Amino acid sequence: MNNYPIIITVGKEAHHFEVGEYAHHEDGKCKFRVYENGTYVVSFTPDNQDFLHICQNPGRVDEEILHLLADKIEAHYPHGVNDNIRKLKL
Repeated sequence: MNNYPIIITVGKEAHHFEVGEYAHHEDGKCKFRVYENGTYVVSFTPDNQDFLHICQNPGRVDEEILHLLADKIEAHYPHGVNDNIRKLKL
């Protein structure tokens, strides 16, 4: 699992997240787990077009922040969030 930080600022409030990627992602399981202050708050899974969808939201993260998080995670993978999955299946 590769972890990397993402900071989301909404108004004057900054949220510091850490994203964990599960390279051996399987269908039906979340590929990206997001932590805030060390606590698991949300996970995302990609669709076939490399768009992320909420898989779980136990931290009840605000919808605006969820969209911003998904955008930043998608931007972190210029070749698509499913790229590692495609390589593993070849």
